[in-house]
Amino acid sequence: MDSKDGTAPRPARIRMARAGFSELVLVCTKCVKRQGLKKGALRSRIKRELKGRAMPGKPRVVEVGCLGPCPKRALAVATADSLAKQRIHLLDPAATPAQAVDALFPDFGPKGSLTGDLTRTRGP
Repeated sequence: MDSKDGTAPRPARIRMARAGFSELVLVCTKCVKRQGLKKGALRSRIKRELKGRAMPGKPRVVEVGCLGPCPKRALAVATADSLAKQRIHLLDPAATPAQAVDALFPDFGPKGSLTGDLTRTRGP
């Protein structure tokens, strides 16, 4: 009983709202700046490529602060799926937007194709 009138405090009411997007991509602004790209350049390229594909729903691409890995010659990018697996994608800055989206959202369906890996891994 923490309130002045002797009753227990009510728990905070949490409300939910419908998300207006189905795919989420987080782009590290620090990596974008380090690679010499303009602010919003990678975000707009990835978003344009995602919109051009037949994906259910609307994509949301957001530039955020540092994602942690700080690669020297790569861009740190995360998706909702990669964050669920506790992973960050390290994309090659020379990749085309189509190659970047293929690396972020691989198609493992019956008509999917395997392409060259554009993500880098740590190690020798």
